[in-house]
Order: sequence, then structure tokens, then C-alpha cells
Amino acid sequence: MLRKVLLFFIIFFLFFDSTVSVLAQSPALEHEERLEGEVVAVLEEKTIIENTSSRPYQKLEILVTSNGKKGDKIIVENGKIEQIGLKKYKVGDKMIITAIDDNGENQYFINDSIRRDQIYQLFIVFLVAVIVVGGLRGVLALVGMVITFAVIFLFILPQIISGKDPVLVSILASLFIIPITFILSHGVSRKTFSAMIGTVLGLIITGVFATIFVDAARLTGFSSEEASFLANMNSGSVNIRGLLLAGIILGALGVLDDITISQASVIQEIKKSSSNLSPFQLYKKAMVVGRDHISSMVNTLFLVYTGASLPLLLLFINSTVSFETVVNYEIIAEEIIRTLIASIGLIAAVPITTVIASLLIAKERKKIN
Repeated sequence: MLRKVLLFFIIFFLFFDSTVSVLAQSPALEHEERLEGEVVAVLEEKTIIENTSSRPYQKLEILVTSNGKKGDKIIVENGKIEQIGLKKYKVGDKMIITAIDDNGENQYFINDSIRRDQIYQLFIVFLVAVIVVGGLRGVLALVGMVITFAVIFLFILPQIISGKDPVLVSILASLFIIPITFILSHGVSRKTFSAMIGTVLGLIITGVFATIFVDAARLTGFSSEEASFLANMNSGSVNIRGLLLAGIILGALGVLDDITISQASVIQEIKKSSSNLSPFQLYKKAMVVGRDHISSMVNTLFLVYTGASLPLLLLFINSTVSFETVVNYEIIAEEIIRTLIASIGLIAAVPITTVIASLLIAKERKKIN
């Protein structure tokens, strides 16, 4: 069983990697070629000193491992030109190289390291951890994750690229993802059904607030370089502002999934230990835990978004710009609004799910007794 599951995920992610590689390739100039290679020898290594700064310099012999030049050995000078984040390489390191045809003469530049192997290794550790600890439920949760990935990469992204409304696409995808992932992870029960309803309603509330405040704050979605690049690459066919709203909705879905099923599970366990409790009593007891969930998850959201924006925040820490000015920048305001909207959806989903689960689970127990 374990071998079959691991084989399934390996095959899927090999397909997934090839799909993402195609999607991620930006249109290159005709005289540019993207290569992959491995360092086989460090021919020269020194430190270049210019004015008051210094940087490492290496002359590397690299074996090309991809494209038509596979098997060729090339010489690349790393550090010849000053650049930010310059890395030193050793024998065995793998990297991505750009080959430029300059009037018949090839020039090579190292773009980045290849880190797929480490990602695959970490993913295997993740798979084993989920399967060993989660058992069958863990396996089914992984299947749900694969389905979510498939929906995102085979439906959401192609539809958005083709010019469809990102918000509508995300909502339709969410309505497909929610029942499948919930049922696979938690089985068919009133608990699962309660969590599904709570998640959908919480998502609707999140979408409403996102639409209102993204519009009211005049957010354009162009706060990142990726958004501008995407808009130029697709000649304006992608709705960047809608993409921002879609991102908020999909981001909230993952948080709502966790909080709603937790609340429904709490009610189920309370009812098992005290079968005579009324729906109102169930609600009151479960909301004690629900308030703890709210406080911890809101703080988690804040830390997640802060961590993602940490380099940006550091730019302002020693700035003379006032706080009022900083929060008004779109790139900062977008993250603040995203966090607050997700928190509002989360807060609303807790009592909604608790009410629904209290009514449904109490009714189920009475029927059994």
C-alpha cells in the first residue's frame, strides 16, 4: 500500500514539475538559451577588490546537462561583473545558465542554483511523516492535496491566463475543492457537512469584504513586479485587480478549512462525553475553544504575512518616512487589508460553524439514542 501511494505521488509530481517548468518559462530572446549544468572543476578562485568593495571571483568548468549542448563542457566566469547576492560554487553544484550568442561568440552567465533535488527530498520526508502519523486519513488528505493542486494548475491558472474573471474562477474552484477535500480527509458525517457549510459561508463573507475594501482602498494589484510582468506578458488580458481578490479568497480557504473542521470536531467530542447537552449548551462550550482558535489563528495570520513581507518592512524601519505614509503604500496596504479580511472571514466562520454543528450533531445523537 505504502509503495503504491509513494509511486502515485512521485509520478504526479514529476508531471507537476514538468508542467510548472513550461508555465514558468518566460519568453526568451532569440539569441538567448537556457541551460542547466554541474560544476566539474574550479579552475581559478580569487577576490576582486574595486574601490572600497570586494567580491569573490571564480572560473568554473561546467558540464552542460540539458538541451542541445548536453554533454558539452563550458567555462563560466562567476563574479567578473559585480552583482547582488553573488554566490561561491564548488564541484558538484548544479545551476541554471544563460547562454547569449554575441555575434557568433557564446557568453555564459549563471542565473541561479538548481534546488529541485532538495525540494523533492523534503517532499518525501513530508509524505512519510503524513502517512506514518496520519495513517489512512493522512493518505486521503494527500490525495485531497493532489486534487487541489490539479484544480489550481489545470483549471484556475489556465482560466485566468485566458482572460476569465479570477474571482469567479476561484469561487467555482473552491466550491469544487471544499467537498472533495473535506470528505477525503474527514469522511462523510454531520461533522464534515457542518464544516463544509461553515467554510462556504466564511468564504462568501471573505469575498464580500475583499470586494468592498479592495475597491474602497483603490488597490490595483500592481504592487509587485510579478503582477506588472504578468500584465505586460499577456497584453493586459489578465485582470490583475481580480487576481488580488482571487488570491485573498484562495488564501482564506486554507485557513477556514482548519478552523471549521476543528470547531465541528470539538462539538462532536463534547457531545460524546455529555450526550444530554442541548444545542445551545453545546454552542456555549464549543465557543470557549472557538475563541481560543480565533485568537491563535489571527496571530498566526499576522505572523505569516509579516514573515513574507519582512525584507520590505526592514526597508522602512530606519526610514524617516512617517507611519501614516508607510501604511499608505500599496505594497504595505495590500498585506494589511489581506490579513484583516482573512481574519474577519475566520472570526465569522467560527460561530457560524459552531451553530450549524451544534444543531446537526445534537440531532444526530438524539436519533441514535
